[in-house]
Amino acid sequence: MKKHLLCLITTILIAASLNAQPNYNYEKLQRENLGRGVVAIRKDASTVTVSWRYLSSDPMDTGFNVYRNSKKITPEPVNAGTFYDDSYASPDAATYEVRPVVKGKETNRKNGRYTLPANAPTGYIQIPMQKPANGVTPAGDTYTYSPNDASIGDVDGDGEYEIILKWDPSNSHDNAHDGYTGEVLIDCYRLNGEQLWRINLGKNIRAGAHYTQFMVYDLDNDGKAEIVMRTADGSIDGKGNVIGDTTADYREPGEIYTPRKKKGDTRPPAPRLRNQGRIFKGKEYLTVFSGMTGEALQSIEYIPQRGELKGWGDNRANRSDRFLACIAYLDGIHPSVVMCRGYYARTVLAAFNWDGKNLKNHWTFDTDQPGNEHFAGQGNHNLRVADIDGDGCDEIVYGSMTVDHNGKGLYSTGMGHGDALHLTQFDPDNPQLQLWACHENKKDGSTFRDAATGKVIFQLPHSTDVGRCMAADIDPTQHGVEMWSARSEGIRNIKGEVVAPKVKKLPINMAVWWDGDLLREMLDRNVISKYNWRVETCTPLVTFEGATSNNGTKSNPCLQGDIIGDWREEVLLRTTDNTALRLYISTIPTEYRFHTFLEDPVYRISIATQNVGYNQPTQPGFYFGADLKGTFRGYRFKE
Repeated sequence: MKKHLLCLITTILIAASLNAQPNYNYEKLQRENLGRGVVAIRKDASTVTVSWRYLSSDPMDTGFNVYRNSKKITPEPVNAGTFYDDSYASPDAATYEVRPVVKGKETNRKNGRYTLPANAPTGYIQIPMQKPANGVTPAGDTYTYSPNDASIGDVDGDGEYEIILKWDPSNSHDNAHDGYTGEVLIDCYRLNGEQLWRINLGKNIRAGAHYTQFMVYDLDNDGKAEIVMRTADGSIDGKGNVIGDTTADYREPGEIYTPRKKKGDTRPPAPRLRNQGRIFKGKEYLTVFSGMTGEALQSIEYIPQRGELKGWGDNRANRSDRFLACIAYLDGIHPSVVMCRGYYARTVLAAFNWDGKNLKNHWTFDTDQPGNEHFAGQGNHNLRVADIDGDGCDEIVYGSMTVDHNGKGLYSTGMGHGDALHLTQFDPDNPQLQLWACHENKKDGSTFRDAATGKVIFQLPHSTDVGRCMAADIDPTQHGVEMWSARSEGIRNIKGEVVAPKVKKLPINMAVWWDGDLLREMLDRNVISKYNWRVETCTPLVTFEGATSNNGTKSNPCLQGDIIGDWREEVLLRTTDNTALRLYISTIPTEYRFHTFLEDPVYRISIATQNVGYNQPTQPGFYFGADLKGTFRGYRFKE
């Protein structure tokens, strides 16, 4: 009987995995009410490029009229890409309007406007920032601020996005390092530079890539995004209200110690301060903030509390303070926020729902709970979210293990921690989602896996820490999405075959859809480059002069993704003087028009989680690339 039951369960699981593909009920799924996303950007001294969104609610035969300062400038409705080049050489401001045309008649449904400012720069929107003043640590060291990770959210309900930005102090630290840090600040800006609010997380939240993961999403379906993140005693909301105890200071002053003398040293090492600036104790909260005002709407005790530090893997608040976070449609309808702690040893994920008044803990997954032990130590510096098993609800791929939508462990591969993770439909002929991941354990190397089951499709074992991997469709001669890593010996196809063994100068960082074809371009530092499969090399397409990237050698933008305009992606970078952001927008014509990727929950959540840990590029829950055919997201390909 037991054997029969086991076979039955196995058969059900196999059958489920064979049909495992995102299966969202879009009629019930609560999503943003997106506007037209019109943008006008100067292409050159005599041309302005106008771009806008094509929505899934638009009939396929929808055309668009474009107006400048209330005068129609398109002789016929635009029926190809949602993109138009206007001959406009004046330096004066100009207001552009896009109106849908259905069956020969203009409609007021989802019109959109954008005002090009006077003397607009070429190729980008300049977003001035209110740079914070310098600060001084208790040790007397001065620190400055620079714009760091960013996210997007419609905080006022107008259908267009605002920018939510984290300011990083110059003395921010990795968890492995001692030292005081400056206070973490979170700002909200409109694209014209208007600052809506500033949140100060205070002295009891340490600054660094692993400490503050901020989720921006409309959680209660009121049309306006909230911001959710970890806070502490002394955090100050956007209205100036203090959370918790205003006088509390939990930072360790440090204790003097002398490091061991290294082999070959002729002089004794200088004394140092151990644990200075670290936070071992004190209250932690989970706070929901109004996206419109920055006001703290509710603060509850953070789950999980740090408790005994050793349970997380050390006693110095290194591994206990490794945080991740995400948005997930756990019930297939409502977006939940999931806050996570730990990944080297003990791992806890706690899901919360916000109904506009109260945060409620939906479930908590803890590897310390009996039966969950084999899920410990499997987390990455990032995560991915999608309906990987076809049940209409999101699962959370937490590095080398996955937690089901109900808060139960789905599977663990046992391959441990890694630094990068990519989730999408790699094979155009197979609707299932797959994963491409790299591993740190000096054994498993890189793996291509079935997302629903964790089954390895192919593996590239290696005896070193494989710290970077990437996946994108960059070669039209190969079927599906290509993948590569720091130890992949070239580019691999979905069969695991090496297709470019001599590839040179291929970044392993971020990617964007930029130039208007179906292939993806590489983004590294402030450069977008294009892979040439004929000669197996990558060449720069554009360099964003006067702008720079974040996070040291990781060289991330503040954000990349489909933020505004047509289906292609934008790049948000900081200026080299740290006084402004620049939103770079493609002015290259494209014949294609697709429903905005923002309507795909997998893609939209990948934007929301991009600021988490080691930033990963956006990826949709469907195949997108050179092998598309038929009718796809509102576009009919020519046979």
